[in-house]
Amino acid sequence: MASEFELIARYFTRGTSHTVLGVGDDGALIAPTPGRELVVSTDLLVEGTHFLADTDAEALGWKCLAVNVSDLAAMGAQPRWALLAAVLPAPTPEWLEAFARGFFACAEAYDIDLIGGDTTRGPRAFCVTILGEVEAGQALRRSGATAGDSIWVSGRPGRAALGLAHLQARYALTEPRLADCLAALHRPQPRVELGLALRGIASAAIDVSDGLLADLGHILEQSAVAARLRIAELPAAGPERDAFLAGGDDYELLFTAAPSADQDIAALAATLNLPLTRIGEIVAGPPGELVLHDGDGNDITPASRGYDHFMSRSSGTGTVSRDQQ
Repeated sequence: MASEFELIARYFTRGTSHTVLGVGDDGALIAPTPGRELVVSTDLLVEGTHFLADTDAEALGWKCLAVNVSDLAAMGAQPRWALLAAVLPAPTPEWLEAFARGFFACAEAYDIDLIGGDTTRGPRAFCVTILGEVEAGQALRRSGATAGDSIWVSGRPGRAALGLAHLQARYALTEPRLADCLAALHRPQPRVELGLALRGIASAAIDVSDGLLADLGHILEQSAVAARLRIAELPAAGPERDAFLAGGDDYELLFTAAPSADQDIAALAATLNLPLTRIGEIVAGPPGELVLHDGDGNDITPASRGYDHFMSRSSGTGTVSRDQQ
């Protein structure tokens, strides 16, 4: 069996493109671009809580990094560097090769250097710390929404939750939707291009990881505002509606913007070939208050607003809590 340092050298040491000193020393050296601020986020993924035990290793490698990239996208930042800490049972070369292949495929897709980390033996878990850059004073935050702003979401929320429900035999999907939902669950596509383009347009932003309603709640609380949602295309009832509103693990961007930006956002959707859907508006009211209607104006009381590690039952959902950074 390979030693810890042989494992790092064999599977997790690659060339870098914008790093002074990467893997192999007591610490990495990076040189931030003058005039930019560093954005830093970290996430812990634990087997049985954030991913299923039989999750494909290559897909897991991609996702471990992608969920962190999504945090930077939500702040309008350009990803640059990542550190990976891995807790592994007795590792097998085939599993590690596949995991590393997925991890570095994501790193290459978003031009990220892996610059360090750690490994140890134990129940499988991964912690990624990611660093990115944003022009000074231009980062998107959760605290900028104001009354009158429109509320938008990218992509098609709920697909990842439906894919998981199928795997857990709680809901049945058929092709081609099954493949689409499983792809959303296992290989999320962080919206970095959208986040960069929203600088100067969005007043607040967050990525959808714990559920659309739960994550919108963070914007409402930190901006000290309320919201009214009227979602014309909301699924009629049952698991489809629950997945859309509270499923989580989507890694889409939820953002607010002044109504005067509607045309700019429509043009951005066309440019990126990405659905951007207006789902409601910010209103004055008690911070965090949310009124929800369907397309016919009927009140909706969702079964859940999202996932919380210390309030929800752990079910191996793949729903990652993103509040602690």
